[in-house]
Amino acid sequence: DGRAALRGACVGFVFQSFQLLPALTALENVMLPLELAGRGDARKEAELWLGRVGLGARLGHYPRQLSGGEQQRVAVARAFAPQPALVLADEPTGNLDVATGDAVIELMFSLNAEAGTTLVLVTHDNALAARCGRTLRLAAGRLVEG
Repeated sequence: DGRAALRGACVGFVFQSFQLLPALTALENVMLPLELAGRGDARKEAELWLGRVGLGARLGHYPRQLSGGEQQRVAVARAFAPQPALVLADEPTGNLDVATGDAVIELMFSLNAEAGTTLVLVTHDNALAARCGRTLRLAAGRLVEG
C-alpha cells in the first residue's frame, strides 16, 4: 500500500496505448489520480489541465469518441495533473501518426519544462531521443550511455 501511495503521489505515466478507462469521460480520467491523491478541487484542476492540452471542449467525451491524438493528450493531462516529480512515458507516440506524434511530444516537452518534472522517455525513435537532455541505451540487455 505504501508503494502504491508513493507512486500515486510522485509518478505520472503516459503509455503507448493510452490506458484510459473506457467507462470514464476525458474529464473523469484526469480527475481520477487527483481524487486518489485527496485533492478537493479535482474537477477544477482536471478541467484546467484538459484546457491546457487543447481539449477543453471535449470534457464529456469517452475515449472511444476521441481520436488517438486526443486520447494521448488526455493521458498526458492525467500524468501531469497531480504534479508528480517524475513522469514515465513509454513510446508515447507509438500509436500515433507522425504529425500527431510530433504535436504530442511538443506538448509533453512544454509541460515538462513548465512543471520542472523529471521525464523518462522510452523510445526507439533516435531523433526523439536526441532531443532529450540525457540518453541511455540498452544494448544486449545492458544499460549504456549513449
